[in-house]
Amino acid sequence: MPGGYEWVILLALGLLIFGKRLPEVGRNFGKTIVEFKKGIKGIEDDIDTSASRQQISPAPPAQSLPNENQAVSGSSPIDQAQNIDSDPQTVSRQNGE
Repeated sequence: MPGGYEWVILLALGLLIFGKRLPEVGRNFGKTIVEFKKGIKGIEDDIDTSASRQQISPAPPAQSLPNENQAVSGSSPIDQAQNIDSDPQTVSRQNGE
């Protein structure tokens, strides 16, 4: 990092190089900073609006699908356990088939 005298030398060289164009360089530098800040603010606004949309319309709750051990017909788990242990002919008679 340059020390005190080194900064003075760098500033003097900068004045010699940019002398008459220094106001134009400063103006362009200022415009660049303003445009950069606008871009950052635009990104922040996009993030805020997308976050507020997610809060306003939450995802619908997940629907539970029937387990492979549960019958779709609505029989109780006890009936299903009995059906698993029984032979197929007995099960068909119990279900009224």
